[in-house]
Amino acid sequence: MKYICNPINMEYKYQFIEAHGKLTVNREAADPSMIYFNGKYFMFPSMTAGYLVSDDLAEWSFHPLKDLPIYDYAPDVRVIGEYLYFSASKANKNCSYYRTKDPISGSFEEIEGTFPFWDPNLFVDDDGRIYFYWGCSNDKPIYGVELNPENMKPLTEPVELIFTNLSVNGFERNGENHIPPRTSEEIEAIIHQYKTNNPNLTNEMLKMVRDAIGNEPFIEGAWMDKHGGKYYLQYAVPGTQYNVYSDGVYVSDNPLGPFTRAKNNPYSYKPGGFIPGAGHGSTMEDRHGNYWHASTIRISVNHNFERRIGLWPAGFDQDGELFCNQRYGDWPLKIEQAAMNPWRNPDWMLLSYGKPAISSSYIEGKEAFKVTDENVQTWWRAASGGSGEWIEVDLLHPCDIFAIQVNFADDALSVPPPEGAEFHGDAPTYRYIDHRQHFTRWLLEGSVDGKKYFVIEDKSNVDTDLSHDLIVRENGIKARYIRCMVKELPYNQAACVSGLRVFGIGKGELPEKATGVQTKLVSDLDLVVTWDQGDAVSYNVLWGFAPDKLYHSYMVFGRNEVSIGALIKNEPLYVRVDTFNEKGITEGDVFAVIE
Repeated sequence: MKYICNPINMEYKYQFIEAHGKLTVNREAADPSMIYFNGKYFMFPSMTAGYLVSDDLAEWSFHPLKDLPIYDYAPDVRVIGEYLYFSASKANKNCSYYRTKDPISGSFEEIEGTFPFWDPNLFVDDDGRIYFYWGCSNDKPIYGVELNPENMKPLTEPVELIFTNLSVNGFERNGENHIPPRTSEEIEAIIHQYKTNNPNLTNEMLKMVRDAIGNEPFIEGAWMDKHGGKYYLQYAVPGTQYNVYSDGVYVSDNPLGPFTRAKNNPYSYKPGGFIPGAGHGSTMEDRHGNYWHASTIRISVNHNFERRIGLWPAGFDQDGELFCNQRYGDWPLKIEQAAMNPWRNPDWMLLSYGKPAISSSYIEGKEAFKVTDENVQTWWRAASGGSGEWIEVDLLHPCDIFAIQVNFADDALSVPPPEGAEFHGDAPTYRYIDHRQHFTRWLLEGSVDGKKYFVIEDKSNVDTDLSHDLIVRENGIKARYIRCMVKELPYNQAACVSGLRVFGIGKGELPEKATGVQTKLVSDLDLVVTWDQGDAVSYNVLWGFAPDKLYHSYMVFGRNEVSIGALIKNEPLYVRVDTFNEKGITEGDVFAVIE
């Protein structure tokens, strides 16, 4: 069997980003375009200087890109005939298309573009006609045109297809949990400070600053699929740095509209759990006819664009609604069974949440217990960058363990770019992608009694740099203590681990069903759900527009209340609160909030 556990297990490249005289260093991959081509799966993410190839959606190999605009955002790939077509964003100059019959060992042929665009997406219809969609703005829509397949030039004028509608679509509102990040007064004060500190900033640069700090959501990341004769135009909102980054979908009988919002929106939405966010992605049919959705998930601590990639089972229900299952969206997932039943519950439960941890050393504010708090934005940091620092989790009793995910973090790295690094971009932001091969090396051990340890996985001498590594033992191991000893990290940085996550089957009984569930509509777009604090480890709140279509979820830890700001005005609303512990999941009762 093949398994994944989001973030997907791939090499995330380091970025040196210089903006306004400040240099930050962090890993990034985002905006994935995923396709099936010539018997293999290809994924092209932003800012990786390459692409990934897989035979099974679980194990991905990295391939560098040459002679293509790797510093242009949101690379789009599509299969048209015998070719794989590639394009990427450049808003201030005409963008070209590139195609190849063999992306692994062949070369790309350039087809010169005739207009600039941002966040591109090509689509070929059943009749061979080609359409193109693009847009990334807080004041412009998603556009579409038909292209001439011979020269990729537009055959039509741009058509305005989707605008944001904040008074109706709650999920489009900006901010963490859809709460605006700043007041209008705060925004103006920041703009004034920018003008004072940078008197030579142009109006265009000031607009970029205002867009970055303002409350207007970005509509971006178009992707088109066709199913059952209908056209499903997908788009991302409201901002990549927020836990509510999501993908919505509109439907039409024609590739250039008019489009109508689907009932199930946003169809890709993951505001809770270990690592949240599920926006700007792609939906793909695999070799077996099953659908998968890949999109962007966020860390956004060292930089807003500190991001990763997630992959989830998706599909179309019997009524043609596009869905994506993210209920336990950062837990181990068995590829084969998820494909057969996209709503199957996980086989293994989370054993490590809230468990005690100790370490060889730490710095204040980044203690050992941060590796079990199920929050990718917090981490343990060792006091030194030397080899041999370690972190250990105590599960409190011997458990049957089947998977462990080791998540490394970067903590305010202060390292110079390599000599001769060539930065790319436009003022005020410039970027260099570190192409060098780095290594993440460690030793994972287990123990039943805390005295005698056995090796679970030895990666002391690997030639890989996997910052979110997944170790699976299908036959299981018995252990109480799990210890990770760090041997080597990129730039000889101090060891930082955001999650030493352990999955398996615990002891005892299933948790009790959630009781005392109360729902309160705060507005047309906002709902508060509360319940009694029971014996569960934690909770998953589900909702949807029909009692049998609870396609949205919000996993919460350490509390018995959640605010949901993703409602659609006047749409029916049903809610269920599921409980889970180390033994399994107990489904709750379905409550009608709006019928």
